[in-house]
Amino acid sequence: METEGTRLPERLQRREEERQRETEKKRQAKDNQAVQEEKSGYFNSSFGLERAAIEEVLSGEDSGLGAEVLDEVSGRVQRLQKLLNDSMMFLPSYDIRQAQEHITRLQAALDARRQQLQPKKKFAFKARKKEAPVGSASTIQPPPAAPQVKETQAQPEAQCGLQDLSGQVLFMKSEEIRQKDVQLSRLRDCTVTLTGSPATLHVRDLSGCKVLCGPVATSIFVNNCTDCLFAFSCQQLRTHSTTDSRFYLHVTSRAIIEDCSGLLYAPFTWSYPDIQQDYELAGLDQSRNNWDLVDDFNWLAMDVKSPNWKIIPEEDRITYWN
Repeated sequence: METEGTRLPERLQRREEERQRETEKKRQAKDNQAVQEEKSGYFNSSFGLERAAIEEVLSGEDSGLGAEVLDEVSGRVQRLQKLLNDSMMFLPSYDIRQAQEHITRLQAALDARRQQLQPKKKFAFKARKKEAPVGSASTIQPPPAAPQVKETQAQPEAQCGLQDLSGQVLFMKSEEIRQKDVQLSRLRDCTVTLTGSPATLHVRDLSGCKVLCGPVATSIFVNNCTDCLFAFSCQQLRTHSTTDSRFYLHVTSRAIIEDCSGLLYAPFTWSYPDIQQDYELAGLDQSRNNWDLVDDFNWLAMDVKSPNWKIIPEEDRITYWN
């Protein structure tokens, strides 16, 4: 028969086992924290050295910065972005934000240097036509020329992209956007299809648009868009000041939103004949997709999900794309 004396050692043994489990849990947490700090320290050191080196190149004399040098700098900026993307899982939000701001400034400085290489337009006086005598046949003015259709290409000073268009169906093919920085800006009620692998994609000031894009080698930046549908595949997605939009997403890091609301997410399902080649060119891992991991920089509660984004129910997702 079990007595109080026999039950006491059992209770003590269970208590000791619980104490040991708790001690082991604390030890593992401490070890994990040490690993995270070590990784964070390595990132800060590597990122800081490379950022300083790029800044030194971009601040050099104009004569030494030709197209080849700027292409090399562009590659270094992309690798810096990849380093940040691969490190997001263990970096604090503040460090992520600071590093991304540095990359954005480097990209802006690089774009400014590219602008300096663009040939300046020559100015020339036009010869004035000799006035015809009154009553001559030349006084009859020809009818005004028919308005020209606006081209769906970027302005010459832009590296690649589309802008200032409304109500159009637009296409850009692989040879136009491959390994380039593509920008879509000030579009309204347009459908844009980009088959290929850009280096980066900048999307700004879109309203009521549908944008389908092939695998992007580094990052996609979305800013000030509303009521849009996006199908994106990339290493990193950063979305600012955007509302009421849907994202069909393949992203290998965690998506970031800031000053956004009404965003909906689902897995990337769009495809086209050569998309596998573009995935290889972009270097994206198709087996790794964090489409449902979204960090809201405006939502600080760790134990409560941000109300600014939701997952699209499976029955409401697009499965066939025209």
